[in-house]
Amino acid sequence: MTSKAYILLFAAGMAAGQSAVPVPNVTGPIPVTKDSYPLTAADRVQTKSDLTPNGYVEEEFFVSGTANVYNWTQDGTLSVKTPNAPYTTRILVRRPADPAKFSGNVIVENLENTRSYDWAFLWAHSGEFFMNRGDAWVGMTHLPVAVAAAKKFNPVRYAPLSFANPNPAETCEARNVTSDSEDGLQYDMFSQLGALLKTSALNKPLAGFKVEYLYGTSHTGELLTYAMAIQSRAKLNDGKPVYDAFLSKTDTDPVRISRCAPPMAKTDPRFITRNVGVPFMRFVPQGDVPDVYKYVRRPDSDELNDRYRLYEVAGASHMDAYFYHNMPLTEDQVKAGQPAFLALWPLAYACQPETVPPDWPALKLAVTAGFQNLDLWVRKGIAPPKAERIQIAERTLVKEGDRPSVATDKNGNAVGGVRTPQVDVPVATYIPNSGGPAICHNVGHSIPFDWTKLQALYGSPKGYAAKVAADIDKLVKERWLTEFDARRLKAEAGVSPTVARTGGTDP
Repeated sequence: MTSKAYILLFAAGMAAGQSAVPVPNVTGPIPVTKDSYPLTAADRVQTKSDLTPNGYVEEEFFVSGTANVYNWTQDGTLSVKTPNAPYTTRILVRRPADPAKFSGNVIVENLENTRSYDWAFLWAHSGEFFMNRGDAWVGMTHLPVAVAAAKKFNPVRYAPLSFANPNPAETCEARNVTSDSEDGLQYDMFSQLGALLKTSALNKPLAGFKVEYLYGTSHTGELLTYAMAIQSRAKLNDGKPVYDAFLSKTDTDPVRISRCAPPMAKTDPRFITRNVGVPFMRFVPQGDVPDVYKYVRRPDSDELNDRYRLYEVAGASHMDAYFYHNMPLTEDQVKAGQPAFLALWPLAYACQPETVPPDWPALKLAVTAGFQNLDLWVRKGIAPPKAERIQIAERTLVKEGDRPSVATDKNGNAVGGVRTPQVDVPVATYIPNSGGPAICHNVGHSIPFDWTKLQALYGSPKGYAAKVAADIDKLVKERWLTEFDARRLKAEAGVSPTVARTGGTDP
């Protein structure tokens, strides 16, 4: 659907009396005791988020209302399949204790549910930056599987949560499966949560805070579906959009808009994110580029209704240590009905070569700069920089289905993409995929340079630190790095290059 068509469709809806997004009910903060506390609380993850020293507090609320389940067709038409289904979800709020230190920004994250329970991926990457800037962060439970995990974790605390299916007898898929829950309720929930956060109601979760901008973010495909199907229709009483911009870190596809909706083929026009109406950034790590570049690449745009940036991050794996450190404590995972999973492994199987989730900061740095650039785009109309795509090696595929390779430089690192000091001033070859079973493909490994090569490249540790500092200054000027991260990187560059982010040792 064209930009003009979306605008006309919205105008027609308003003319027909389309109502503003309703403000849902809220309960909380939910009391915290020794035996009853939030799942995935900041002090109940494997690397604790230090909220108190940063002047932050965490609170949990339950949000209730009624949501529609929708149909969404290839031409972009959205219609109500089932109206006004009751729901109750939960949110985690991390905010400045002092409203005077609030930036006016709220980052709303649809939480990841790879292992059923909620998991705050984007907070794991940029939470420190949010606190340094004074942003509030709100994590939302958005899938029935997460509700089920929460109820196992604490049946009493989470008894009110419900994604009850308004059509429990409906069957879908070849097996004629029924379900007592409905994924499709989440989209109106997400809109209504935004309306709640922006309302002036005294009982809202951020009462006393002047909320200026909402930025939706997620690692999930549900955010892509929301942006394409719902965003242009979700308006506040003043006619403004609920969400002011989006940042997506995902290699996944848009998902079905309801439990029984047909899946989207990669040739479906809805597969490519466009004409969202507000700025939209999408980050894809190098490790995922060969698998998805044919399906997600599109030109960047500064058109008013189609402000878009695609960033492919050189040297980044699909998953890194920052994600895993934000997993719940193993005892809480077990309570939520899942096997205990240590953030630093070991797994029951070995990857090839044996590795642990890498702590390379490439994706963390790029995404954090993205949040800063997104804010400038919304607040001041300053368009973010454009990055060239990661280059795919030109080669003849041996057989259909072969995975293409990324073009590499003389050091074995990717050519193109969003740059960081990791690949601009390397101390290793960064390989974002590993061999082996299960999730090995999602984690990378590095091949550290030997001392002879390091000397040839940098001459001495001092020479290395100087080159890193120069690259950092360049990347900050070009807005690929925040000043917040630049200060830390320069301090880290003072160590010997053989131990900088590689795990190597000096000779």
